[in-house]
Amino acid sequence: MTQDKATNVTWHDGDVTRADRFNRLGQKGVTLWFTGLSGSGKSTIAVAVEKALHKLGKLSYRLDGDNIRMGINKNLGFSAQDRTENIRRIGEISKLYCDTGIITLSSFISPYRADRKQVRNLHEEGGYNFIEVHVDCALACAEERDPKGLYKKARAGEIKNFTGIDDPYEAPEHAEITLHTDEMSLEEEVEIILNYLQEHRYLILYR
Repeated sequence: MTQDKATNVTWHDGDVTRADRFNRLGQKGVTLWFTGLSGSGKSTIAVAVEKALHKLGKLSYRLDGDNIRMGINKNLGFSAQDRTENIRRIGEISKLYCDTGIITLSSFISPYRADRKQVRNLHEEGGYNFIEVHVDCALACAEERDPKGLYKKARAGEIKNFTGIDDPYEAPEHAEITLHTDEMSLEEEVEIILNYLQEHRYLILYR
């Protein structure tokens, strides 16, 4: 549990509202939270969705697990406690992007349901939009892909606390979107996400 240490602080409202920002961009801020095993295709899908949204004239931004650990979260490891703090920080960043009206593509293994629930609650309590995308892929398939060679290292004992090997992955129970990436093409996956965003009116002028 993160302890609040800041005292004597007060939220300072501005004169530009969230609706003003959404109207300026002609879209609604939303976080798409891609969760799944390493090698399941989270980052690949996020990159493709970002490109597709750009072609539609929509503003989005990717928050990728490895990229974030090179900066704001470079002081965190892969223990359960550090994973929780990693996801908490990303949840806060995603919420800020939502507030600006940006479509945020957050790609993180985020193996624990409680951590993902915390991020969802953080969004919902602030009136922000949150979509959980389960990038579902059989462990055998993800391990066969092994684009970074991490499973091989984990099997050899060179990496500890590796999700799917010596740490658990708790799959979502009620994700808004589920993509079976060991059965679907990238084009199909992107189409499903874009259709969802369109059907739920995230890609239109906020009025």
